[in-house]
Amino acid sequence: MVAIGSRMSTGTQNSGGPGSRPSSKDGNKNIWSSMLDSVASGKRLPEKNMIVLGGTPESQREFLDTLSSDPSDPQLPDERRKGKVAPIANEFALGYTYQDVLDADHEDILARVSIYLLSDPSPSFAPLLRPLLTPQSVPETLIVILLDWSSPWTWVRQLREWVRLLRSVLISLDDPTKIVMEEVMTEWKDKKRGLDLNSTTGVTNSGGPVTIPLGPGEWDEGLGVPLCVVCHGANKIEQLEKENGWREEEFDFILQFMRTILLKHGASLIYTTPFLANSLQSLIHSTLGIHSLLRRQSLKHNVIDRDKVVVPANWDSWGKIRIIREGFDIEGVGDAWSIEIQEPLGFLVNGSGRGELTETSDQAASSPGEDGTSAVAIYEQAIKDPRQDSAVPGSSTHTNRSKIEIDTEDMQKFLGQQLTILDQLKAEDEKDREAKKVPKALEMSPNLDESGHVNEHIGPVQFNMGGIQVDADDMLRKLKEREASRMPRKEVNASSAPTDEKAQNQALASFFAGLVKKPGGSPRSSPAPGSSN
Repeated sequence: MVAIGSRMSTGTQNSGGPGSRPSSKDGNKNIWSSMLDSVASGKRLPEKNMIVLGGTPESQREFLDTLSSDPSDPQLPDERRKGKVAPIANEFALGYTYQDVLDADHEDILARVSIYLLSDPSPSFAPLLRPLLTPQSVPETLIVILLDWSSPWTWVRQLREWVRLLRSVLISLDDPTKIVMEEVMTEWKDKKRGLDLNSTTGVTNSGGPVTIPLGPGEWDEGLGVPLCVVCHGANKIEQLEKENGWREEEFDFILQFMRTILLKHGASLIYTTPFLANSLQSLIHSTLGIHSLLRRQSLKHNVIDRDKVVVPANWDSWGKIRIIREGFDIEGVGDAWSIEIQEPLGFLVNGSGRGELTETSDQAASSPGEDGTSAVAIYEQAIKDPRQDSAVPGSSTHTNRSKIEIDTEDMQKFLGQQLTILDQLKAEDEKDREAKKVPKALEMSPNLDESGHVNEHIGPVQFNMGGIQVDADDMLRKLKEREASRMPRKEVNASSAPTDEKAQNQALASFFAGLVKKPGGSPRSSPAPGSSN
């Protein structure tokens, strides 16, 4: 029994062996797969998304170069400071590239940013943006609108087109995505109200959360996704000042207007210059939630330097905008912008993306952006395009602005005009000379007395004659006096000269008359007077 029992137990163990061995292998497989998954998830890079709107393919590349470079350590080579440079495909429709964000030591990768680029705000590109906004991607997404200082008079018009396109895309999203967008906006508003100040100002709130109500004009038109406006090419500000005569009033108006309309979206603003250190990288990374593990960098605002402006999200307010320059209608601009970003009333966009005209064409033409009360019209009336003003005769860039630019004539045309003027002056001189009948000899020999004022400046003229220093002016004066003393004698001789000549003529006439009266004789054969025959 024991043997049977032991045999049965052995058999049982042996019979159960084959069944338990596969389960053991399956368990090992599960263990290894879970370990590999955990390691892979630990090494998996945080994925961030950035949608870049506006600009040209060239300006987008300059923006990405400025974003990828790290000006904190200029001693590092460009390859290490920029990291791995990925190819950029942005020539057609929706472009794409990516960037790896390196830590302070340039060894560890903190995150990978997928960058989508779009240059044209046409509504036909809206279907390309919808797949980029999902419940999973919205919390990790930042929208950047690129503007260029080469044409600041078009900024508000470009912003209007991009905001309208974004609003049309966001409205067409599904409900789960809209719920996540509302949560993201609530989180950003809480940062403004003081629940999390570390991300923008670096101020710790050890006393607990301090709730601050939102001010007027703040977060009135939230888009559901963080927004950053980058004004690229701030080095052209000096060019606008020199060539177009812009002054501080124009630059202050642009800054006040931009900050007012961006405050309604809770957006940030920054002026950047190519190849110069700026806060663009800190602003973009802090907005995306990318922070260095080795060095904590605090983002600081800057509204003093006109070419290095940095306005972080949740920092600005109406009070800070008013102090730039008095007279700015911040309430009117804010209300006009809320109307401006609405779709034109004459058109309704259906689900297929086609527009249906519901009003007359005249009513559609008077949509926001064309009348004098719209935000675009207010901005473009103050900040005008110098090229359009120069094309209209009699127009000026600003009513009280002095025109600096001068159009020069062609050189040959200018010389031809001057030659004609010289010929006219020459003809007038000839007419004056004939009218006065001035002898040319007298005209060519000026009076010595008239040049006395010249001698006063050059002094007396002296020369050496036989070792004696002779004053030329003194000698000339003596010669004039001598000539003057001889003038009476010459006049006397001149008066007596006619009588002497008359007597001589009479004597000669009588002599020849006597010779004629003696016929047949000759002067040689005639006897002398008083001789006898």
